[in-house]
Amino acid sequence: MNTPDTLILTATCASRLGTVDVVTRYLYEQGCYVADMQTFDDARAGQFFIRAEFRRPADGQFDEVAFRDGFAPHAARFELQWQLTERKRKPNVVILVSKFDHCLNDLLYRYRTGQLAIEIPAIISNHPDLQRLADWHHIPYYHLPVTADTKAEQEDRMWDIINESEAELVVLARYMQVLSPELCDKLAGWAINIHHSLLPGFKGAQPYHQAYAKGVKLVGATAHYINNELDEGPIITQGIQPVDHSHYPEDLVAKGRDVECVTLAKAIQYHIEKRVFMYQGKTVVLGN
Repeated sequence: MNTPDTLILTATCASRLGTVDVVTRYLYEQGCYVADMQTFDDARAGQFFIRAEFRRPADGQFDEVAFRDGFAPHAARFELQWQLTERKRKPNVVILVSKFDHCLNDLLYRYRTGQLAIEIPAIISNHPDLQRLADWHHIPYYHLPVTADTKAEQEDRMWDIINESEAELVVLARYMQVLSPELCDKLAGWAINIHHSLLPGFKGAQPYHQAYAKGVKLVGATAHYINNELDEGPIITQGIQPVDHSHYPEDLVAKGRDVECVTLAKAIQYHIEKRVFMYQGKTVVLGN
């Protein structure tokens, strides 16, 4: 899958006149063609968000350091919080998993075929079951068993692996352990979890069984950033699947698997493409 040879400029600041112009005018002055752009102005919060994807000048002359230095004073006038990212750059992603393999399988397929522009330097699990799957993809697999007594030690080792892997994103692909508040604090803003319900409904364990007990007519999945509150982190994406009275809990589980995979993959895609802004405990997602 071809990834555009472009750069992505993202920025946010207080709502004020000229916020779009300060970005687009500078790109024009540098000879950079804007290939794609989304903006959002939160009228209630008074906050502006912009994502501009642009091509380098046609003559090929582009100095990223000079570009950053030149844009900095313009950004300072508007108190912009901004980032510049090369679209083709593949961030390191560490995946946490337990025994359920459907989300991991899906992510590895998208990784192998280039649908997800990432590198996976490590897979960490509290069970040995998915070792062969990781081996087949030539990805290091770390089996770190955990009990109540060894949780702190296990998480310390996990944190070491994440750092040694130079991970920029951690993905909990049905990792069925509640992370400690200390690890949640370390991973805040750069760890994505997939929960198998439409949050904020049916938090915690066995959400499909909870949904069955309530007779719901839709089941779904939620990909969110983690925080110190169980299943309460800022939501990135959600997916749904219609069901009815004839679906027993096992049927809901089966129906939900595909939704979980697609929802998680989409959240990762949005994250690595710099489409997600966290603000006031929730997200702004400038999707395509």
